[in-house]
Amino acid sequence: MSWTLVLTLSAIAYFFKATGLVVIGGRQLPGVVNRCLDLIPAALVSALIVNSTLGGDDGVVFDARAFGVAAALMLAAKRAPLVVVIMAGAAVTALARAAGLAV
Repeated sequence: MSWTLVLTLSAIAYFFKATGLVVIGGRQLPGVVNRCLDLIPAALVSALIVNSTLGGDDGVVFDARAFGVAAALMLAAKRAPLVVVIMAGAAVTALARAAGLAV
């Protein structure tokens, strides 16, 4: 990926953001649109985590990272503090790699 492509895509993204502000102006969006927009960050972060965890060069890869994310998900579901979730995920991933489950 070249810097020209990165800068071009950044300019296009900025253009669309500015266009949205000009088109909407000072008007309020409908409630259903606001509720949908509130869900986008969670969906985007989830998609990035799944892609980084299970994505490989040739398709889906199930390795030590998946064990770490599974452990972190279980602790997050039990409402553990964020630091505990991150440390446990890292520790489980390290243990899985030490056990030879890494690719």
